[in-house]
Amino acid sequence: MKLFSWKGSKRRTSSYSAKPKKRKQSARQKEAPSSKPKSKPLFKFNFKPIASWKPRTRQIVDYSLMFFSVLLCLMLLPNRLPGMELLGIAPNWLLIWVVAWSVKRNAWQGAFAGIILGFLQDAMTYSEPTHALPLGLVGLITGGIQKSRFIEEDFISIALIVFVMAVFSEAVFASQLALSGGRNVTFIWAYFQRVALASAILSSLWAPVVYYPLNRWWQKLKLAEQN
Repeated sequence: MKLFSWKGSKRRTSSYSAKPKKRKQSARQKEAPSSKPKSKPLFKFNFKPIASWKPRTRQIVDYSLMFFSVLLCLMLLPNRLPGMELLGIAPNWLLIWVVAWSVKRNAWQGAFAGIILGFLQDAMTYSEPTHALPLGLVGLITGGIQKSRFIEEDFISIALIVFVMAVFSEAVFASQLALSGGRNVTFIWAYFQRVALASAILSSLWAPVVYYPLNRWWQKLKLAEQN
């Protein structure tokens, strides 16, 4: 009888002692991190630094960026998107582009860019009076400013330049309307005050959208050419 009782107790203790081990193993399996491989991205782009590009490649990318940015400004010019309109006036995107270009160049380069963009705007709207004259003068004045002495090339300075140049551009355009004859000068100047203020406010607010990516690219391009 003792023999049977001893065997029975041994079986019972072994059966009860096996359960906690299984529980511990299952708990460890839950706590252990899954060994499944992480999903890799489908598309992985590895861009080389601009300094390692060939000079011709940098030039092609620079011209392409300028072309598509001007094209985008031309497409936005006649549109009235939500948040981009004040008293029926939209930002002067071409003027913003001319200021962003002329800040990094001399006066003649700025004037040339302004005249070209002015003719493009004439092709989309009316050629009389022309937009080439006010945009050309904007590029000439912006490029001729001694930026290192008077202003810094940050968002506040660019917004201030765009504000002043937008008022100046509308004043030149209104002067052309008044000198052309056949129109009421009082009505022209009253309309000019409303258009100039709305255009200057909106253009200065939206100037960083055009200036920041272009300025960022031109800074990197300049550093790559110096190296």
